[in-house]
Amino acid sequence: MTDPVKNKIESLLSENSIVLFMKGDAEFPQCGFSARAVSILNEVGARYKTVNVLEDQEIREGIKEYGNWPTIPQLYINKELIGGSDIMLDMYNSGELKQMIPGL
Repeated sequence: MTDPVKNKIESLLSENSIVLFMKGDAEFPQCGFSARAVSILNEVGARYKTVNVLEDQEIREGIKEYGNWPTIPQLYINKELIGGSDIMLDMYNSGELKQMIPGL
């Protein structure tokens, strides 16, 4: 990953307490896993930033390397990689995810 891509990712994570790297955006998810991630965040009342990896190939590949996580979507809370939609669903069902959301 190039320094500019790493810097862009780190800037996004620094400027937003919750960032969802996904296919599409919150209004129009482009895959089922991204749609499920958005639905979960909306259900817990989170305020979050989405990053459409389909619009930026460097970010799409860079975020996989950055978090050492091979799939999209990827949820970050307070600069920490939480995981993808399956992990989000498990954490939602257990109540753990809601506890991690800043401001709730």
